[in-house]
Amino acid sequence: MSRLQQLKKVIAAPIKAAIIQHHRRGGAVLFSDTTLRDGEQMPGATLDPDEKLRIALALEEAGVHSLDAGFPASSEYDVAAIRKMVGRVRRCVLTGLCRTTTSDVDAAAAALDGQPSHKRGVSLFIGTSPLHREHKLRKSEAEILDIIGETVSYAAKQFDIVAFSPEDASRTELPFLCQCYERAIRAGATTVGFPDTVGVLTPAKVTRFLTAIQEGVPSIRKALIAVHMHNDLGLAVANTLAGLEAGAHVVQCTVNGIGERAGNASLEEVAMAITLHPDQYQRTAKINTTKLAPLCRMVSELTGISYAPNKPVVGPTVFATEAGIHQDGLLKNLDTYLPYRPEVVGSSGVQFVLGRHSGRRAVAHRLSELGLPSDDATVTRVLEALKFAPKGRMIDDNVVREMARAA
Repeated sequence: MSRLQQLKKVIAAPIKAAIIQHHRRGGAVLFSDTTLRDGEQMPGATLDPDEKLRIALALEEAGVHSLDAGFPASSEYDVAAIRKMVGRVRRCVLTGLCRTTTSDVDAAAAALDGQPSHKRGVSLFIGTSPLHREHKLRKSEAEILDIIGETVSYAAKQFDIVAFSPEDASRTELPFLCQCYERAIRAGATTVGFPDTVGVLTPAKVTRFLTAIQEGVPSIRKALIAVHMHNDLGLAVANTLAGLEAGAHVVQCTVNGIGERAGNASLEEVAMAITLHPDQYQRTAKINTTKLAPLCRMVSELTGISYAPNKPVVGPTVFATEAGIHQDGLLKNLDTYLPYRPEVVGSSGVQFVLGRHSGRRAVAHRLSELGLPSDDATVTRVLEALKFAPKGRMIDDNVVREMARAA
């Protein structure tokens, strides 16, 4: 490093510290989206560089703070995608994933070259649990700590934004985990992540871990805390929210919750939970929720990974109902059976699906919409026809017309 570069680092250090403290004190949750990296690791979810750029721009528009843009050392396709984002994605921080090796850091630096220094970063990881140390890495605790110190320090000479995560943190001994974080922060990490790599935690255990980490890492206030939850027990969103309540500042999510095995915490679900419960979380999401449904549809279309019909926030049945009691209530006031209006997440109106469970009010409403008679006799005729409709038959507008006109 030249003397000029060293001088710039010395000048930048207080500014970087002030930014970290600003985020720690602020009320905003920083969303770090990993759809383009961890999400793409889901079997069948491969994206080409142009598709990644489209998603990155949509995430930026939605208000995401940073993008885990790829793993430069692993693939030329990742490098190509990142190069397309450089200079195009201006409001989000672009980061490259790195193993704790200097060559990976160099690869990320090359891929992100040209992105402003305050909008580029690296995220380093190394396995820390006994399983990873003994079977994957074959290294001692002391060796792991030395690797963390050396590579984080090396990365901090090239990047102002350096994140470090101990892979399989949730199965790592707490004292050693705290040593890893302390070593990383002292070496220059600006964010430290807590990943539940195999998705085994519960919300209560997340709280205990984060409380212990904040008590056991002397330098923890010099860095932001991120949580990265996998969904193997279906608890990724709940665990992420528990992490926020326990003091995390950054949440790492994917659109539609896609990712390895059972996937990751779902960005849209976490964002809506924070939005609907400001009294509980005392935080703001800074996500434009009206962009969520279009974003989720885009990711599903481009990855080829469809979501369940009842997928929270964006599934096609979320704002649809067939039950007569619900339909009656919704026709009187939409808020009777909705947690929020469709337009809040960028969806269109409520769908009143006609079927065996429908009531008179919903049938009359649909007949009126179609310009058909909605007198008691016609409504009764349609209701009877619906009760005896063959299983699986789609009750579309043409079928309703037939039922209404039947003698």
